[in-house]
Amino acid sequence: MQEENNPNQLQIELSEEMAEGIYSNLAIITHSNSEFVIDFVRVMPGVPKAKVKSRIVLTPDHAKRLLMALSDNINKFEDQNGIISMNDSMPPFPMGFGGPTGQA
Repeated sequence: MQEENNPNQLQIELSEEMAEGIYSNLAIITHSNSEFVIDFVRVMPGVPKAKVKSRIVLTPDHAKRLLMALSDNINKFEDQNGIISMNDSMPPFPMGFGGPTGQA
């Protein structure tokens, strides 16, 4: 099968470095009247500071599109893999991670 050349098709480039991704276990979302800001943070056990690893700035309509796309993908994931269970007793920020404290 040969793909037709569609002039309206968007070509997206993904560099090797970007393809590796960045791990985040905390997202902080803020907004103003004209934009939404999502800061992706990696919190490590026993480390009192955490750095923002990535910041995404969206217009309100793109933020809503992201919400809808994420919801759609979560529904598809749960249809294939079962319901994602969430621990409602967890604190809002996973500072302690639980378990024993390691020493170096």
